[in-house]
Amino acid sequence: MPRKVLEDQCIGCAACEGECPVSAITVDGVSHVDPNTCIDCGACQGVCPVDAIVEE
Repeated sequence: MPRKVLEDQCIGCAACEGECPVSAITVDGVSHVDPNTCIDCGACQGVCPVDAIVEE
């Protein structure tokens, strides 16, 4: 399952966007994961400073 961003926790820092190896994340105030591109590697989850990315 692709990762999901908890929008109420996300601070929009874009750390996850830079870490994603397949560019599945965009940031527009908060981060968004494209489920069709995400390969569920967990790299984004590991760099999120506020634990706003979870497994769906």
